[in-house]
Amino acid sequence: MAGYPPPLGVNQLPVRRLEVTGDSMAPTLRPGDRVLLVRGLGPLRPAIRVGDLVALADPRLPARTMIKRVAGLEGTRLVVRGDNDAASTDSRHFGPVDPAAVRGRVVYRYHPEQRRGWLRTRW
Repeated sequence: MAGYPPPLGVNQLPVRRLEVTGDSMAPTLRPGDRVLLVRGLGPLRPAIRVGDLVALADPRLPARTMIKRVAGLEGTRLVVRGDNDAASTDSRHFGPVDPAAVRGRVVYRYHPEQRRGWLRTRW
């Protein structure tokens, strides 16, 4: 198939689905919510800003993905927090994170249907 780019593998697709399992992002995200994560590809990846919802590798268990809000910047590192302080393990516990740990932005909730819609930055 000359002239066509090779097909993307599942791990290379720019959109990924995630299911929320904890209360750390309540009331914005609740357990059972299903969201879309958008990954930037190379130079198309826009800068991460304060207020963005991001999915990132858990610094304590890198195979696990967690969703947090970017609360600030410390030099070249990100300070991430859950919207529900009482239920969140975040930068207050494990410190700022490297931007390379970010797997993408969480931009849209598609389930449950009555809460479907774009997720906005808050701060």
